[in-house]
Parts: sequence; C-alpha cells; structure tokens
Amino acid sequence: MLAFLLPVAALTLLSLASPTAAAPPRQATATLRTTPQGPMVLVPEQVNVRTGPGTEGYDIIGVLIAGQRAQALGRSPGGDWIQIVYPGVEGNVAWVYAPLVTLEGQGFLSVIEPPPTVTPRVTATIDPTLAAQFNLLDVTATRLPTFTPAAPVVQPTFAGDGATSGGRGFPPILAILGLLVIGLFGTVISVLRGG
Repeated sequence: MLAFLLPVAALTLLSLASPTAAAPPRQATATLRTTPQGPMVLVPEQVNVRTGPGTEGYDIIGVLIAGQRAQALGRSPGGDWIQIVYPGVEGNVAWVYAPLVTLEGQGFLSVIEPPPTVTPRVTATIDPTLAAQFNLLDVTATRLPTFTPAAPVVQPTFAGDGATSGGRGFPPILAILGLLVIGLFGTVISVLRGG
C-alpha cells in the first residue's frame, strides 16, 4: 500500500510546483470616479424618473431612492421638471419632477426643450351625434308622436241594499265593548280569588 501512495504523492507535488499549473497573472483594473461639476439634485423621498418633462406622454423609466444624488443638466421651459444624468437609458438623460427633489450646488440650469412625446395609438372613431350635424343628404324627417291624453277613468258606484247604511246592521263596537266588559269581570274575579 505504501508503494502505491508514494508515487501519487510525488505526482501531486510536481503538479503544484510546475509553472503551467500557476494561475495567470491578474490584470490591474482601476475605476476612475470623477466628481460631477455643477448643480446636483438630492432626492429626499423616492421619486419617479421619466423620459420627458410630464406625466402625459412620457413613460416612467426608473426611480431615484431617498438620499440618492444625480447631476442636473437643465430645466423644462416652465421650470417644473429637471433633466438629470441617468445612466442606462437612451442618451443617459432623464427627467424628475422639481418639487420632489432638492437642487444643490452653484450653477444656472439652462432651459432644455422637451423631447417629443410618443404618438398614441388612436383609432379613428366618429361620434354619431357630431356626424348627424354634418349630414348633407336630403332626408325627410320623421315626425315624432304627439302626446294624446288618455280617456278619463270612470269609477262605478253601487246602489246600496240598505244593510250597510240605514242602521239595520249590528254595530261592531258593541261586540268589542262586550268583550272588554267580560275581560274586566274575569280580571276582578281572579284578583278577588287570589287575594
């Protein structure tokens, strides 16, 4: 067994010591970071980054989170939007809403004309009411129906047989008073028996 382990150990040592097994030398890389010149925007709270200065017609392409800074390049004609350096998008520029960021540093922001908006895909539709106003064909008008009042309602009256009117029937109030007297009499008896 020892005869077998000795050659394996020798081959392992030779492979570690050979120059072909060594890793290639690493190339030194340096990252050059420059401090941007001019005004910067500081984001106090998360803010959307758009392709242009406005919410209509310009898409959201990213966000800046609280505490993040970006170099300011210019402002919209109204001053409501600020163009910033935003790497990773077309042209490396984007727009943020000015009231949501803080402008830092010295410098004047020049006015930058906004990029054109994307033309929305609109299908042509015709409003039938509007189209009817421009109808130039000679069409005879249809008369609308006029209001016709209904005939008066006739309510029949029946001749009385004398049973309900004229005092020949038994008045229901007498039956109610009779039941009330019987109930009071029963109550008095039960109180006297129990007491």
